[in-house]
Amino acid sequence: MLSFDDLKGSRVELVFGEQELEARHVLVVLKYEGKWLLTPHKIRGVEFPGGKAEPGETIEQAAIREVMEETGVTVANLVKFAEYVVYTEPPFCKAVFTADVAGIDERAERFETDGALWFTDEQLDHCETLSFHMKDEGMKELRNWVEQHAH
Repeated sequence: MLSFDDLKGSRVELVFGEQELEARHVLVVLKYEGKWLLTPHKIRGVEFPGGKAEPGETIEQAAIREVMEETGVTVANLVKFAEYVVYTEPPFCKAVFTADVAGIDERAERFETDGALWFTDEQLDHCETLSFHMKDEGMKELRNWVEQHAH
């Protein structure tokens, strides 16, 4: 487990495996053809796609929907590999997934973002418009896990 404070001062625990809190938020960290799938959120900046599960929706369904809504990318073969717990009031848990790219629709309607960005490691490491979420210690660990375990 990795424990740290994010840039807003909240305590965060990153666990590779299961936590006791029920995850209702999702984050999808995937690399395709040597590039990371990101999206430019209009307020926060560049980040991995993700969001909240809707009522009656599983976290897997939420991950698939959020990636499509934010990037136009259809994912398949989801693998949940970590949980990211943020100790705000109340605390919340993000299920972290990786996946395969099943399709890319450049014309898909977007919600909350301006579509997909595909960044190399170098572009991601030097991006000046990253969301505060992307600048914490946990994101490097999530990227490392995907590099080592994704097919």
